[in-house]
Amino acid sequence: MWADLPYSDVQASSGVPNLIADMNRAGLAFSVHAGDIKSGGSRCDDAVYTRFEGYQDSFRSPAMYTPGDNEWTDCDRPNNGSYSSAERLSFIRTNLFDTEESFGRRPIPLQVQAEPYVENRRWQVGRVTYATLHVVGSDNTRSGDVAPDPVEWKARDEATIRWLRQTFAAAKRRGSAGVFLVAQANPGFDQADPARAPVRDPKTLTPEDGFSNFLRALREETIAFGGPVVLMHGDSHYFRVDKPLQDAAGARIQDFTRVETPGNNTQSANNDVQWVSVEVDARDPEVFSFQQEVVDRNLPPAGYQP
Repeated sequence: MWADLPYSDVQASSGVPNLIADMNRAGLAFSVHAGDIKSGGSRCDDAVYTRFEGYQDSFRSPAMYTPGDNEWTDCDRPNNGSYSSAERLSFIRTNLFDTEESFGRRPIPLQVQAEPYVENRRWQVGRVTYATLHVVGSDNTRSGDVAPDPVEWKARDEATIRWLRQTFAAAKRRGSAGVFLVAQANPGFDQADPARAPVRDPKTLTPEDGFSNFLRALREETIAFGGPVVLMHGDSHYFRVDKPLQDAAGARIQDFTRVETPGNNTQSANNDVQWVSVEVDARDPEVFSFQQEVVDRNLPPAGYQP
């Protein structure tokens, strides 16, 4: 699992290729990029998406992806090229989600949500159900954009929640031991993450914002599933594994785990171009375990000064 990369020329030219080579050596069942394939202050030119597709197709195993806000929501910023955010989202759907297969040298078939939400995908490996969910930063596009589109947000939010519920229904039908979800945004579960949710009440999940509906549905489905559920995301750019989701009474939901991938820290060049491995054992009551993997070739040389 990786995300929030590349953000700089050095990350694009050496850091990410080093990371992919390291992941290929690990013999993974598959990989997922959790969005933000460029920085929020760089241009959204077509070549950025072509480069990313090349990265994905260089994986020996199947490779999946869910979009981040940097590659479409932020594209109407002047320093991004003043593109139309809606046009860039359409471009992503047309060019990066134009088949019902994964990326990678050995693509696999995926279940795909109905148009236009073809970026939402689902697959099964063993006794675990996996899905990507189009939930992005910038308050899920409800704010933080030059020209927020509340109509687009509402329709996509509803479609994503339908896909979430359908994923849990599929997991129950299959007798899955666990559910693994991937989205780009850190939705700010509680006040312990003040940069993302300084005032959110973890019991009511209010005040209302671009993530509240999603979080309520996630909580409801997790409790009803009754087994291990993981949400992996990027966005905040540091590795963590915790249990931030509470029920309406304030009790921690022990079946739920949040995993965040490391990501860009431009000041450290390639030092934070790293990834997270997930071990899956359906016989283990916890099902999932996680480890940050360090790409030695991306570590700074001795005496490095940023």
